[in-house]
Formats: sequence, structure tokens, C-alpha cells
Amino acid sequence: MTEVRTAASAHTASALVVDDERDIRELLVLTLGRMGLRTDTAATLAAARAQLAQHRYDVCLTDMRLPDGSGIDLIGEISAHYPDTPVAMITAYGNVEAAVEALKAGAFDFVSKPVDIQVLRRLVNQALGLGRRRREAPPGLARLQGDSQAMHALRATVAKVARSQAPVAITGESGTGKELVARTIHGEGGRAKGPFVPVNCGAIPAELMESEFFGHRKGSFTGAHADKEGLFQAADGGTLFLDEIAELPLPMQVKLLRAIQEKSVRPVGGQTEVPVDVRLLSATHKDLAALVAAGTFRHDLYYRINVIELRVPPLREHLEDLPQLATDIIARLAHEQDRSAPTLANDAIAALMDYPFPGNIRELENILERAMAMADGPRITAADLALPVGAALAPRPTQPPAGTAEAAPPTPDKPAPLPTYIEDIERQAIEQALKDNRYNKTKTAEVLGITYRALRYKLKKLGLD
Repeated sequence: MTEVRTAASAHTASALVVDDERDIRELLVLTLGRMGLRTDTAATLAAARAQLAQHRYDVCLTDMRLPDGSGIDLIGEISAHYPDTPVAMITAYGNVEAAVEALKAGAFDFVSKPVDIQVLRRLVNQALGLGRRRREAPPGLARLQGDSQAMHALRATVAKVARSQAPVAITGESGTGKELVARTIHGEGGRAKGPFVPVNCGAIPAELMESEFFGHRKGSFTGAHADKEGLFQAADGGTLFLDEIAELPLPMQVKLLRAIQEKSVRPVGGQTEVPVDVRLLSATHKDLAALVAAGTFRHDLYYRINVIELRVPPLREHLEDLPQLATDIIARLAHEQDRSAPTLANDAIAALMDYPFPGNIRELENILERAMAMADGPRITAADLALPVGAALAPRPTQPPAGTAEAAPPTPDKPAPLPTYIEDIERQAIEQALKDNRYNKTKTAEVLGITYRALRYKLKKLGLD
């Protein structure tokens, strides 16, 4: 093992360089030393493991191929055992497959050989910024609200992917909050001080896409009266969020792929490439894999942007969060409107819990904003919500009111309404789970895969409490 250490102090950031080429190690030690970092080096996987066991590092750079193993293995070990140490892979020029493999293993980013010193400096500064942000800044994950298991899992995944520079494909139905997730990834990552540039790919006319994405030079086409920077240049040093990426036409997909791979763009009418440093996040409510199979989305672009796939759950999968979400939305809207926040009546909460929300949280916000305008007093009732006809159904009572005849059972000619049928199935499942767990509600909730709070609500709703 060859070890080189620059002058150190208690407050000096530290780096570990793992490469079996002496020239590369010396170049990186010199560059990082000029940046003020204390740098250790290792020529083998075993030596790197020994260094990691003895010291804490603020950043690690490792080669892909080592005499006694793969740098991919080291990345996996660092991600698992030293999660606060961002690690970047040094790859051969143009080896996109290796770069993607490294990112999937948990790498923060990658740099190609021969090493571009400016690219290296920028990468290291982003890694150090990520570490400082974790230590100094309050968590921004609270923006992804909810106590349900689904939201806890989403926040954990967002916190993990924020530590890397890997492209993330955010999937989910319309209105689930994909842009909020993208903003949170940006805000929790090392690029938080850089720009966040959101783009709706479906809103840009096809003939203007190249100019919008890459910019143009004066006189390059009719109407180009001055140089204009594109969205990639605007996001330089930060994050470019491509919403509805499935709407990109095939010719633009080819150009986007080249920009991602080369980390540079050529403005329309320009003669030279312009280097850009962006992290790419994308989102769609469509099934990209199905579009690839249908030939309307390029397989190579799908492979490049889908290094990490992050699914945002629809509201119906975490309905137990709805009462608190609704309360928070009303409070925010009331603050924006400079008025007192109304409360939700019990019948309004019940109606919302029974509504399927095809538009998810965005639809919930629209419904509540309309209800606040329609409500006459300090309380919002079910009538104020004005839910679509047949959508908000009151819970079915387990016993008919006194003096009334019990409803006739469903027949093949007159089947039960779907919500009632679903409630019956839900009731049977909960009753059986309660019996199996000797009426221990905590264990029953775990078996059913819902929170204790959600079980309590369902017991009350179904008259089982």
C-alpha cells in the first residue's frame, strides 16, 4: 500500500483516493491538497478497507478496476457501512455502463479518465457541500407529510437518493406531488445552493425544443435576435427536473441522451460544445417501460435516466394521512388568504375518506380551496365539499335505524353498490384479523399492513369499535 497524506488539522476536510495507478494518485493528491483537503491513498481494495476502518472521510474517489477486486464492491461497502461518506467512481472515458452501475451501487457521482481537474474540483465541492448541509441544515423532508408507512418509506428513499448524483426517474399518478419530491431531493443534496430548474416537456412546442433545452446563437434562425442560454445552462451547478419526460419526441430524445452522456450541449447555431454540470431528475405518470416496448421511447435514454426509480404513492394508498393533510392544506390556504382557518366537520372528513381521489393530493387541495370559498361559517361540511355525485358516500350503518325495514340483500338482478361491497369485505377481513390476534389492535394493524391510527378509524367507520 502507498499512503500519502497532506498537512492535516482538526478542521481539515479529508479524502480517500483508491487507485492502483501511481500517477493518478499523485495527481489527485496534488489537486485535493490545493483545495485544502487532507488526502490518504490506497492502491488496493484491502488497503482502502483498512483506511476506512481507521479514519472518517468526507469524500472518497475510487477506480473501477483494482488488483484485488472491483471498485463497485467498495462503493457498496461504503454505502452500507459509511453512509455519510460520498463516494465517486473513476471510470474509463465513455464507459457509460460502468458509470450507471456505479450510480446504482450508491456512488455519489463519477469522473472519467483522463481526469478533468475542473470537473473533479466541482464534484468534490458538491460532495463537501452535501456533508455540511447534513450537519448544519434542518431536515427538509418534513415537506413530504404523512405518518403512514408509505410516506415513511418515501422519505427514507428520498433521503438516500439525495446523497448521490444519480439520475432519478420519479413515477406516480398525476397530482401525487412528483415535483415536490424532486425539489426535496435537490434541497437535501449537495446541489442545494445551485438552481432548481423545472421543465414541463409536454408544454414546449416540438419545433422550439432544441432551442429551449440547449439555447441558441444570434442569427441562427428567424427571430433569434440575441444569444440565449438554454435550460441546461440555466441549471448549471444545480438540478434540471424534466416533468412529463414521456412527452419528448424521438428526435429530441436522441439529443437529450447525447447531452447527458457528454455533459455538454451545443446551442443552435453554435460551433462549439458548452460544458454543463447538472443533475437530472425526471418524472412521468406513464409507464416508460411499456413505451420502450412500443417503440415510442428510446431504450438507451430509458436506461440512462432510470438509474434509480422512485415511486410516489397515490393518496388512496395512505388515506390515514388524509385528515392531517387536509388540516395542513386548509391552514396554508387560510394563511395565503389572510383569514382564519375553518375546521372540517366530521361528515366532511368521512366524505373525504370515502372519496377515491383520482387526482390525488392536487385534487384534495382544489376541493378544499373551493370548499373554503363556499362555506358560510367556521366549519366545512360535506355539502361544502361539493364532491362529484356518487363519489362521497356516508359509511353504511351496521344496524338499521329503529322503525325502519332492513335493506334487502343483494341479488344477481340487484347487486350491492361497489362501496358497500368493499366495506363488507373490509369488515370481514378486520373481524377475522382481530380474532386471529386475540383482539390485540396493534398486532392486528401490523398483520393488515396499516397503521394503528388507520385501524382505529376503520373500526369506528365500520361500527366495530
